[in-house]
Amino acid sequence: MDFRFGPEEEAFRQEVRGFLKQELPDDWFERNMDFEEEDGVAFARKFRKKLSDKGWLTMAWPKEYGGQAASHIKQLVFNEETAYWGVPAIDNGISMLGPILMMYGTERQKAYYLSGISKAQWVWAQGYSEPGAGSDLASLQTRAVEDGDDFVVSGSKIWNGAHGDADKMFLMARTNPDAPKHRGISFLLLDDMRMPGVTVTKIPRMWGRYRALVYLYNVRIPKANLVGEKDRGWYVGAALLDFERSGVGWVTRSRRVLDELVTFARETVVDGEPLGKKPLVRHALAEMAVETEALRLICYQVAWMQGHGQVPNKEASATKLFGTEIGHKMYDVGLQLLGMYGGLEPDSKWAPLRGRIENGWLTTFGHKIMGGSSEIQRNVIATRGLGLPRE
Repeated sequence: MDFRFGPEEEAFRQEVRGFLKQELPDDWFERNMDFEEEDGVAFARKFRKKLSDKGWLTMAWPKEYGGQAASHIKQLVFNEETAYWGVPAIDNGISMLGPILMMYGTERQKAYYLSGISKAQWVWAQGYSEPGAGSDLASLQTRAVEDGDDFVVSGSKIWNGAHGDADKMFLMARTNPDAPKHRGISFLLLDDMRMPGVTVTKIPRMWGRYRALVYLYNVRIPKANLVGEKDRGWYVGAALLDFERSGVGWVTRSRRVLDELVTFARETVVDGEPLGKKPLVRHALAEMAVETEALRLICYQVAWMQGHGQVPNKEASATKLFGTEIGHKMYDVGLQLLGMYGGLEPDSKWAPLRGRIENGWLTTFGHKIMGGSSEIQRNVIATRGLGLPRE
C-alpha cells in the first residue's frame, strides 16, 4: 500500500513551509510559547488572522461557512506542518466547536458562529471540567435554570484557558437535576466572558504556566444559544470530545521532539564518541521513531474517515491514548539522554535544549488526563471498538 501524498498535497506542504519560514522569527523554536497564556493568546490572534486571510484556517469547511471545501487530506497536511512548527493554527473553535455546530447547530448559530470562527474573530474557552467533575464529567453540577427566554447559569469550570483573555465559552450545564447523570445536561454557548457574573481566576501548574477556574453566578445565556436538544447535551459534548481527541498534532509534536533528540545525540560527545553511536541510545531513539510512525498512520485513518463523512470514535480514542502516551515516553527518553542536566528548568543557562525536555515532560502528565484520561480511552476502545462488556 502506498501512503505517499500526491503532487498537489506535496506542493501545498512546501507552500505552507515557505510561509511559516517567512512569518516566524528566527528564534521561534526557542520561545516555547503557551497559546493559552496572555502573551501567547495575543500572538495567536494575529497569526490566526494571517492564516484566515490566506484561506487556510478552516480550509476543509464548506464554502458557505467560510471554508474552501478542501479535502481532509489537504487539511491534514496543513495541520502536520503547523503542529511540527508549533504555531497556533488550531484552536477550540476550529477543531471542536465548529464541527459540532455543523452537526447540531441551528441555521442562525451556523451563520453567525462559523463565520466568526473562520475569520479568527474570537478565542473560545472550553467549559467542561469542574472542581468535582473531571474524568467523571457526567457528574457535573453547574446548573442552568430556565427563566423566560434565558438560562440562568451558576457553577464553576476549571482547567481551561479562560485566563488568557478568552472571548467566549462553550459549556455543559445541568438543566434537569432529577434525570440520570448522563441525561438532563445541555450544551450552551456563553457569548461574553466579561459579562456580569463571570469571574476568572488563575491556577498555577507545576511547569510554571497557568490555567483558569471560572465562576459563573446567575449568568444569563439566551435559549437561542442552546446547541442541540435541551437535556440531550451530553451527546453533543461527547461528540465534541471525539474531535478534540483526534488529530495529527499529537504525533507531529512528538516527531519534532524526536528530531531534536536525534540532533542532540549526534552532536553531543561523551567518552570520546557521539551519544548517537551508543547502542542503547540508538535503540531507544529507533523505538520512538517506529512508534511515532505507527501513530501517524492511525491519524491518517482518522483524516480519511472525516473525509468520507464519518465521525471517528474509537479511532479518536486510539489517537488520543497513543499520542499522549508516546509524548510522555518521548520526553522520558529525552530526560535519560540528557542525564543529570535533563532536570534543569528553561531559565537555567546549563539546561540542554533550553530546558524544553524538562518542561515538556511535566506537561505530558496533564496531557494524559485532559480530554479524557488514558484509562477512559482504553474503556472506549474496549467497549465501542472491541465490543467488550462494561462489567
